Amino acid sequence: MMRRNPAPARAGFTLAEVLVAILIMGGILVSVTQILNVARLSRDNIHNIQETQLAGPAIMDMIERDIRGIVIYNRTKQDHFRVQNRVLRGVDADSLDFVTTTDNLVLHVDGDRFLRSSVNEVGYRLRPNPDTDDFLELYRREDMGIDDKPFEGGEFTFLHDRVKNFDIQVFEEDGPDADPFEEWGGAEDEEHVGLPARIEISLTLELQHRIEREALRPNFLTEMTYRRIIRLPEALRIAEELIPVPTIPSGPSGSASANGGASGTDADDKGTKPGIQDAGGSTRGPRGGSERPSVR
Repeated sequence: MMRRNPAPARAGFTLAEVLVAILIMGGILVSVTQILNVARLSRDNIHNIQETQLAGPAIMDMIERDIRGIVIYNRTKQDHFRVQNRVLRGVDADSLDFVTTTDNLVLHVDGDRFLRSSVNEVGYRLRPNPDTDDFLELYRREDMGIDDKPFEGGEFTFLHDRVKNFDIQVFEEDGPDADPFEEWGGAEDEEHVGLPARIEISLTLELQHRIEREALRPNFLTEMTYRRIIRLPEALRIAEELIPVPTIPSGPSGSASANGGASGTDADDKGTKPGIQDAGGSTRGPRGGSERPSVR
């Protein structure tokens, strides 16, 4: 009688082995997901820190640097400093104008030469954000040299597009009991002219969310307000008759110079303007510009 060979066992995985493999793969996927989530949160936090600590402080540092370099030489007090109280879309949008020794930041090209100036007209203006009704845009105005209209003209450089408030308060005296003024200087103001004793600037920015769902967090900070107090030295707040003006030096006897120059008493020229130099050192007269109509 012939014996049959037993049927070979079928190769495969048992149910227990499959379940163990699934558990291992699930653990690996969970670990990878957690790592990616931590990396994404770190990226978002870095972005938010940059928005919080870089944008606002950088703008405030720029404003303070320009104010620290204010020029009063050969300027009437009406042309030293001007603050206008303005409201756009229901929020403060004050403007600020003066002349400063900050080097020009806007590149000016005349043919094959790059022009530069160590004395410039500077201002800060806001306009409504054209893309949304919730924010304003902040610009820095710069006009090379000095002309007879130091608070007008120039070119505008964009600074920020999510401004919620820009308020400037000026104090005639320094101290806790001093009263603030919303406007200062200009041809229309004959009482509060020259330089103030203290300036307080407040800037509120809306943070740009890295991801949209951050806006749904109840404890997520969406606005940051930056404040800066700037005190101007007493030496700059002098009487108008003591402001230095340029004169043409006369000879030892006080007569006109040999080359036909005027005497020192007749050379008090209020219209003298600092020159603008190119990269080679040659001097040119100041160039005025027209103010862009879209920024007010």
